[in-house]
Amino acid sequence: MLNVLLARWQFGILTIYHFLFVPLTIGLAVLIALMETIYVRTGDETYKRMAKFWGKMFLVNFALGVATGIMQEFQFGMNWSAYSRFVGDVFGPPLAIEALAAFFLESTFVAVWLFGWDRLSKRVHLLAIWLTAAGVSISALWILTANAFMQEPRGYVIHNGRAEMSNFWSLLGNPQLWVEFPHVWFGAISTGAFFITGVSAWYLLKKRHLKEFTRSFQIGIVVALVSSVLTIVLGHSQAQHLMKAQPMKMAASEAQWDTSSEHAPWSVFALIDEEHHRNTLNVEIPYLLSILAYNHTYGKVEGINQLQKQYERTYGPGNYIPSVWVTYWSFRVMVLAGVLMLLLALYGVYLVLKNRLRQHPTFLRAMIGAIFLPPIAHSTGWIMTEMGRQPWVVMGLQKTIDGVSSTVTTPMIWTTLLGFGILYLVLGIVDVYLFVRIIRQGPDFEKDPSEMDAKLPHPAT
Repeated sequence: MLNVLLARWQFGILTIYHFLFVPLTIGLAVLIALMETIYVRTGDETYKRMAKFWGKMFLVNFALGVATGIMQEFQFGMNWSAYSRFVGDVFGPPLAIEALAAFFLESTFVAVWLFGWDRLSKRVHLLAIWLTAAGVSISALWILTANAFMQEPRGYVIHNGRAEMSNFWSLLGNPQLWVEFPHVWFGAISTGAFFITGVSAWYLLKKRHLKEFTRSFQIGIVVALVSSVLTIVLGHSQAQHLMKAQPMKMAASEAQWDTSSEHAPWSVFALIDEEHHRNTLNVEIPYLLSILAYNHTYGKVEGINQLQKQYERTYGPGNYIPSVWVTYWSFRVMVLAGVLMLLLALYGVYLVLKNRLRQHPTFLRAMIGAIFLPPIAHSTGWIMTEMGRQPWVVMGLQKTIDGVSSTVTTPMIWTTLLGFGILYLVLGIVDVYLFVRIIRQGPDFEKDPSEMDAKLPHPAT
């Protein structure tokens, strides 16, 4: 059905676009808090200037994130009302808590931090930015609580044809949440770190504000290394959990059509023939998939064909195979981006320790480009996560085709898809313009915070 396809495209496009802002907001908040902490402990004004400079970008990104996030909420009542009616009693509370508690918390302390530089003591002002960082992180926790329910439903009962919450603590204790949230959070920290190192690298190449941006790069590259390592380790744990919770997703991510032997190889590159359920070409590394799945060289990995038959026995006739090529390649792009981030961070820390950073302009140029690696990893990771769950909108409970609004017509969805797309394009242009303007002005361009705030797009726009 065309309206189902368009509704999925709209939700996917707007979600990925919104998520370009979320990790950067979390990462910048934490790194700014670190810089201001150093300023408070040492009294070095350089770190204060750094915190103020990066704070301008944080405020722009925060405002755009709010504006794009508001659209997400409306979609549940517009294109996905059947889904909202079915699981609203379970899915709704985490979203409400995020909006009423976490979002208000971060918004309040953002204002305190922005206007409190000369009005509050250093320690109280520092507390404001740490509470802001906590607020944006808690927001992510509640959003992922809702998403974890879609991946692995917990804490509900079916009553009168609807899912109703039966145990809030079971919902919050969902094992999917506690492998997903740390992976996403450290990925967000790496996003902020690579953004700071990339912008700092530009300044170092231009030989401008060397003191501020050498220190910014040093802080950013260390955080980038630590967060990249932890993101990869936690992603590995999440994949191992999915081997049990969503084996079809993991089989599709490996284009594993048939159950493997005791020693499963990992596919590096495959040409996938979905129509005939086979790979026409498959370059593999022996034993590696078993190692990744079970931490040793032996262990079977279930295949797509066998899982399809199993799901038919459990859920009835139907096609339970997601788009294999999308799941397979999005997973590999995510992994490649993560590996590149790790290697660049390792080399960057080495150059910092050897005090050779400015002697390697090629590496500094590479770090400017590396700003885009975390968003690529985030986007492809979410594509793999959501596409790999298909045909389910809530795993095992409701199919995606059954979640769309029955009264919303195809022309209506086309209208909102194009309208939201144009609006988001305009917001993206505004975001890039403000970022470029702030970067060109540099940390010496100081204005009163109220003047800076007046130029920011209002969340309601």
